[in-house]
Amino acid sequence: MIRVIDFDPHHLTVMALQDAQAWMQPLLDDRHIETLRGHGKAWTAVDDGGRVLCCAGIIPIWDNRAEAWSLISGAAGKLFVPILRAMRRELDAYPANRIEITVETDFEQGHRMARLLGFECEGTMRAYLPTGRDCDLYARVKE
Repeated sequence: MIRVIDFDPHHLTVMALQDAQAWMQPLLDDRHIETLRGHGKAWTAVDDGGRVLCCAGIIPIWDNRAEAWSLISGAAGKLFVPILRAMRRELDAYPANRIEITVETDFEQGHRMARLLGFECEGTMRAYLPTGRDCDLYARVKE
């Protein structure tokens, strides 16, 4: 079972990111974390023991366009379906017509998650990440 609670920057300091996102841990300094908290909507999924499994949110870009983000713990595996359901509820409730996400081009589980959440791939962005790696842009557009 999971509970969805308000995001707190402390959650990112106690969560061990999944292997595919572990390279991002050093980038999560106070300034970046405050940006995630201070813009848009952000939430955290915790298990029954209070362990942080996922931090996620949606940041508005302009009217009717936003960008979603998620940082997921390596311990989220068995509770990933309820986490996905919570993400879908938040995405469905968000007022923007277009929500975008980026997924590392070689991260197949991330592509699967994007499709399960109703996103469609729009193309590859070369050398998008600070590491120089490529990402694919996905969008979820309300009709």
